[in-house]
Amino acid sequence: MDDDSVLIRAAAQSATLGDRLRGIAAELRQETDTQIKATSRILGAAAQMAQNHDQLIGEVVEMVEADLERSEQLEALIPYKAANLKQEFKTLKAAKAHFGLKASSWDALATKLNEANNISVSSEPELSNNAHNQVLERLDGIELKVLALQNTVEQVLALLQERVKQR
Repeated sequence: MDDDSVLIRAAAQSATLGDRLRGIAAELRQETDTQIKATSRILGAAAQMAQNHDQLIGEVVEMVEADLERSEQLEALIPYKAANLKQEFKTLKAAKAHFGLKASSWDALATKLNEANNISVSSEPELSNNAHNQVLERLDGIELKVLALQNTVEQVLALLQERVKQR
């Protein structure tokens, strides 16, 4: 009977060893699934960050282009003045050569330039508060998006730190 009890013990130990192996395999599968989910979340957050980044860059580019266009339009409306022309050009001869006009004085050159561009000397363009407010509003919107992007980056970093700790 001693042989029978040894056989029974060996059978019981092999069953528990098999159970242990199955448990370890299940734990490994569960850990792998958790890592896959974490990686998926990280990649999703990174993709969202890239989209947000591209959108912000596009908005900034549009805003800069609009500002440049507006600036060029305003410059076209600013009347030429003799004092400004004197500062920009060293000599009257250089100014006349630059614009391709004939004039006997700085005042005459300024008058001819204003007439050629249909600019009234009395009409000084003013930046409207509305345009200024629009730029500020757009900048505020971009700032909010940058902050949201920063929060997303922080979430991704937290997920990465979690994943590193799990290993």
